[in-house]
Amino acid sequence: MSSIEQLDNQVRQAGYYAALGCLLVTIPSLFLPLDAPAGMAAEQADRIAWLVENRSVFVTAWVVQILAMASLTAVLLAFTWQLALARPLRGLLAALFALVSFVAFIIPKFIAVWTIPQLAQALASGGIGSELAQPLLLILNVSAPFSLFTSFDYLGFWLYAVVSLLIAGPLLAGGRISKACGLALGGYGILYHGVVGGVLAGVIGPEAVESCAMGAAALLMIAVVVAVFHFRASPESVGEALPGEHAPGRG
Repeated sequence: MSSIEQLDNQVRQAGYYAALGCLLVTIPSLFLPLDAPAGMAAEQADRIAWLVENRSVFVTAWVVQILAMASLTAVLLAFTWQLALARPLRGLLAALFALVSFVAFIIPKFIAVWTIPQLAQALASGGIGSELAQPLLLILNVSAPFSLFTSFDYLGFWLYAVVSLLIAGPLLAGGRISKACGLALGGYGILYHGVVGGVLAGVIGPEAVESCAMGAAALLMIAVVVAVFHFRASPESVGEALPGEHAPGRG
């Protein structure tokens, strides 16, 4: 077995565990609060009180989000590796977008873990820096779709949509499991670009942005579920190698 074949096997295994990890961390993320109960409608004073009282839960929720995005990015990178074996330039471009998407996601999520609890504490205590903390906490509102915080998140999801479109075509040319991944990723890429277009055109208002974006993102989770089977199965046993891919055991 050549070094490329060994690396291909390792990447498939990493993709499998990343997909499983993504599904596992998604379960607690459904029950952990990412903001005050009233969300975007919450008053600043109520949000500060909630953040101070629920600091550990808030931080835990966003740490789980970091793990979810890291594992999801790893799944996409595993797909880009397979794509690169057949179409190097396209695979390289997809990997670049996937890596940039992780940067876009990690910035607001680190801010949620590190900065926002300190801002709330400073405002609650009225200590040093409280005057600066007031406008910063408004700018970093985690629920408003037009805040600096959520803008990074939506940027990350848009980059995911670009990666998904780059990956989807070659996957659709593979076996049944690959086709299912391709359909889910391609559907997400198209729907999310539709959401972006709707927001820019003023068709989708601020109150509907989150529900529309998360509705499209549901296809990403379907793709992750299918990816578990895609990376678990051996290419030679189910014919899942991408067109042109040198699968282990083939001449």
